[in-house]
Amino acid sequence: MEMIEDKIREALKKVIDPELGVSIVDLGLIYDVRYEAGEAEIEMTLTSPGCPLAPVIDKKVRDAMKEVPEVKKVIVDLVWDPPWSTEAMSEELRAELGLD
Repeated sequence: MEMIEDKIREALKKVIDPELGVSIVDLGLIYDVRYEAGEAEIEMTLTSPGCPLAPVIDKKVRDAMKEVPEVKKVIVDLVWDPPWSTEAMSEELRAELGLD
């Protein structure tokens, strides 16, 4: 299962936040990925609770799962705790944006 979870994470790296133009993984929006018996459960957040692009990002996440043949069902759990902050970004993105 860990290998499939790695495939899921790789597919999620290709999902680009339409507003910021960077991967949702690098942004730190993905909190957890679980896979069991054909079902992928993705726990994630957004940069703000009022994000107007939430439906677009949700669709992109679901579309990305089509790249993982083992995934037959996708559950996206949108959570707000812990709240997202720039601290959640990858070190590479933080450095690129001059946040370190």
